[in-house]
Amino acid sequence: MIYEASTKKWVGIASTAIGGAADELAAGCTGVDLTLSGDLNVTGDLVYDEQTSRNVNKIASILMLIEIFSTVIQGTDLDLQWIVIAMVIGSIIGAFFAMRVEMTQMPQLVAIFNGFGGGASALVASAEFLKTGVESSLFLIISITLSVLVGTLTFTGSFIAFGKLQGIVTTKPVTFPGQQVLNALLAIVMFAAAYMIPTYGMNSFYVILILSALLGILLVIPIGGADMPVVISLLNSYSGIAAAMTGFVLVQSIPSAGNALIICGSLVGASGMILTQIMCKGMNRSLANVIFGAVGGDDGGGASGEGQQLNIKSYSTEEAAMIFDAAEKIIVVPGYGLAVAQAQHAVREVAEFLEGKGKNVLYAIHPVAGRMPGHMNVLLAEANISYEQLKDLDEINPEFEDCDVALVLGANDVVNPAARTETSSPIYGMPILNVDKARTVMVNKRSMNAGFAGIQNELFGYDNTIMIFGDAKDMLNNLLSDLKEL
Repeated sequence: MIYEASTKKWVGIASTAIGGAADELAAGCTGVDLTLSGDLNVTGDLVYDEQTSRNVNKIASILMLIEIFSTVIQGTDLDLQWIVIAMVIGSIIGAFFAMRVEMTQMPQLVAIFNGFGGGASALVASAEFLKTGVESSLFLIISITLSVLVGTLTFTGSFIAFGKLQGIVTTKPVTFPGQQVLNALLAIVMFAAAYMIPTYGMNSFYVILILSALLGILLVIPIGGADMPVVISLLNSYSGIAAAMTGFVLVQSIPSAGNALIICGSLVGASGMILTQIMCKGMNRSLANVIFGAVGGDDGGGASGEGQQLNIKSYSTEEAAMIFDAAEKIIVVPGYGLAVAQAQHAVREVAEFLEGKGKNVLYAIHPVAGRMPGHMNVLLAEANISYEQLKDLDEINPEFEDCDVALVLGANDVVNPAARTETSSPIYGMPILNVDKARTVMVNKRSMNAGFAGIQNELFGYDNTIMIFGDAKDMLNNLLSDLKEL
């Protein structure tokens, strides 16, 4: 579940895959009042509850399992033995990753799950084509083509997104002249191949499969690392659309399974697209550019002070503690560095100590801070930080002008002033948190390495900025000790 701070409501996105795979962000509601039964019973604004979120995911998994058994029972030519074996293997793999993957790696896991969902849909559609062959009706051919196209595209595109998030693939946009024209030609050739399926049979089908895989790669590689949260939500939508198309493929042979996939896939596709639109608005991006793979700009390099000499002022936690002691209003800006260090509990302890001394502590949440939508909200909720203290971008930005200290914990691109001034920057036009307007900006980073967009942050060289290097959790623990000694 993803909390949308602007509306103070949870936005749910579910990722469906044939065989019952669902990502960790399953289930929820958008823009409506929600009442949950059980230990948590809330109407209106929903407060994060870890156990309730887990229960919702369990219910979603059970319902998918029921659907699988329903399909198996109705299928006259299905081998139950192999299906059970596949389910056991899939469950073991899913449980392994669920237990081993840390919160910091959740975006990569979501990207992979999106890919598996699309790939599963494409496989089911392919199996149906192998079963019916060129004698398929026009409706079935169109449904199979769309399912294979969107499913395979989602599969390859999701793994490119995973590579960018993991650092295996460059986070800079990869572009070349005529890229959009090539994408359009590939799409035209695929639909021409679908038209010729009755004549060329499997040869045409192979053309569709190969070009769909290539198109998925070409649509994601031109998107820069800073825009990966948008891509993740879009691919989530694609996985739902692929499942819905597969539902149309199955609806004639297994009506109940087909109808269920159409309904579930449509819900996932629609909610994912709504979330993508929300993310585009938060980053000042065009939805059309995201869909057609043009988010990343021209080259993503050479802007925003890259190679520029910055006057860095490095402070110790003892010096920082004295600044905090004199401050009255403090705004904490969490970023990916906070997630990497698992420092959410440490920052809560520091904030509670400062509040105990009569200071006002707020948290500034950028819509795309971290590596996926709602990343920071979930982390802070895990540490039982009150949502009353969490302020979204539009709400918190005016507060920085009378803020004594802005504490930036691992955030980079979302606080880079180049987004306002550097037209050649890959993040130009993206709304940022105006931390540079605070009287003192404290930035905690492990090193001076560039952020996910691959550009230098000019904020670090500002006169009102000081740097505190090191692991966020260790730094906060040391800061708390120094504050107590004052």
